[in-house]
Amino acid sequence: MSAITSSLGSFVQSSIGRKIIVAVTGLILVLFLAGHLTGNLLIYAGAEAFNDYAQFLHEALHGAGVWIARIVLLACFVAHIWFTVLLTRENKAARTKYAYQATVQAPKSSLIMIWSGLTILAFVIFHILHFTVRAGTDYGSFVDAAYLEATGEERHDAWKMVIVGFQVPLVSIFYIIAMTLLCSHLAHGVASIFQTLGLRSKKTAGAIKNLSRAYAAVIYLGFISIPIAVLVFGFGCEACK
Repeated sequence: MSAITSSLGSFVQSSIGRKIIVAVTGLILVLFLAGHLTGNLLIYAGAEAFNDYAQFLHEALHGAGVWIARIVLLACFVAHIWFTVLLTRENKAARTKYAYQATVQAPKSSLIMIWSGLTILAFVIFHILHFTVRAGTDYGSFVDAAYLEATGEERHDAWKMVIVGFQVPLVSIFYIIAMTLLCSHLAHGVASIFQTLGLRSKKTAGAIKNLSRAYAAVIYLGFISIPIAVLVFGFGCEACK
């Protein structure tokens, strides 16, 4: 056991170990974003489809599934930021004139990675308080009336919660700003995952760079389309009155 602990400690303390941790946790978060966006886009299919999806998430593994997912994602998110900060500090301390020149020539997205990451962390905390904990709101009282009438059972109206939530201009604006920073982060980060895991070569570098940017664009447009649809075009607002 001591040998395993020692090896794990050495891995975490090494630069390559920390880079791998950042890459693997980043990959998990990237895959989560794709799945989360897919689920969120069900809002356009209407209240029934979106509330069915929300109910499925909260009842998976008898209610334990959503908590397991939250704990894993939170651990990945914290580890990703923590080890990114450590690597940034190490790189800054060890920077030579050559390394400094290379940094100056790096894409702007890579230069603001740490700051965009911390801003995204602040957004995630707000997002959880807003839509999960529902702090300072009456969202918990929203009941899916159609489902109650059809089944005689109550369930939370998550569709109405999202619509009402994004009717608040400051919430939608903060959401769009956070998504902008997130996708600036992704445009550089996805390609970095390939590089760290040894999946990028000179031949594939261009394609991976384009893939990274395309993925970021899809995630960005998908997520911001919802607050824009609600706040600007009034999507779902009549039904929520």
